[in-house]
Amino acid sequence: MISVSFVIPTLNADKVLQTCLASIKKQITKYKYEIIIADGGSTDNTINIAKNYRAKIAANPLKTVEAGKAVGVKIAKGQYICLIDSDNIIPNTNWLNKMLEPFSNKEIIGSEPIQFTYRKNAGIIERYSALIGANDPYAFVTGIYDRQNYINYKWTGLKLSVENRKSYIKIKLEKNHAIPTIGANGTVFRKSIFDNFKLDYLFDIDLLTIKLKNKSPLYFAKVKTGIIHTYCENNIKKFIRKQNRRLVDYNTYKNLRTFNWTTVNPVKFIFYTLLIFPMIFDLTLGYIHKPDNAWFFHPIACFITLYVYGINSLKIKLKIIKPIDRMNWHQ
Repeated sequence: MISVSFVIPTLNADKVLQTCLASIKKQITKYKYEIIIADGGSTDNTINIAKNYRAKIAANPLKTVEAGKAVGVKIAKGQYICLIDSDNIIPNTNWLNKMLEPFSNKEIIGSEPIQFTYRKNAGIIERYSALIGANDPYAFVTGIYDRQNYINYKWTGLKLSVENRKSYIKIKLEKNHAIPTIGANGTVFRKSIFDNFKLDYLFDIDLLTIKLKNKSPLYFAKVKTGIIHTYCENNIKKFIRKQNRRLVDYNTYKNLRTFNWTTVNPVKFIFYTLLIFPMIFDLTLGYIHKPDNAWFFHPIACFITLYVYGINSLKIKLKIIKPIDRMNWHQ
């Protein structure tokens, strides 16, 4: 019996995939696992790297990360599905054991690391993301983030019912209540929640909203461990490109989405950025708690996000926004 299926979407990811797969292979665990690479047509060395780690390779003709997850889930044989991105690195050899521990409680449907692992020698944008507990400052400012930050030491800004356990926090998700952006970057789900799953896209947070329509409450575990997300390293152009992708893809595939992003009020983020003082206050508080020059990227990240989201929102209203051409996409 295969216990865990690691599902990893890829598209020209040879710069990061080797380290990701090596960290999986270093796990010291009794659990048998498989690795599934859902590839969107890579033209670099991605496939050869995957073969060297004896991964199963499945074609992802729609190319996007979410489509790749759907492809992988449909062929997975494990009792649990672990959604890993190609730019993730598992930080220690006992990680998988910790992530599966909460499932001894039959109410738990999924688990996720409570933080992005902070590495002081990593790229400035990776460090920044670990410090604010989000890859997108919009998620942090609006409170829907799902990883612990060094400003207020919270893992979300939403009010949720929680129970603190020894190795994880059990959280209660309820229908018609706001939920954090749970999913990806090392999130584990019971395979049973994918029974009869037929969609061509798998948005992690949408899966939870679908399940909440049929059953409420759901219980999820925030495990007291981390995951390394080598997000954009020092590359601001890549950060801009990925911020652009968020909104363009949301508009492109919104007919497939169930999580209602319109309930996340953008006004707070707009004023937070334009008034400048709130950004400086959080930057200063964060620097006091965890001194790092990466905090000074915070205003830059906010202004980039405001500009990119603003331009794309205007394009959406004018109906001139176009889907992203992923032919030359590189991780």
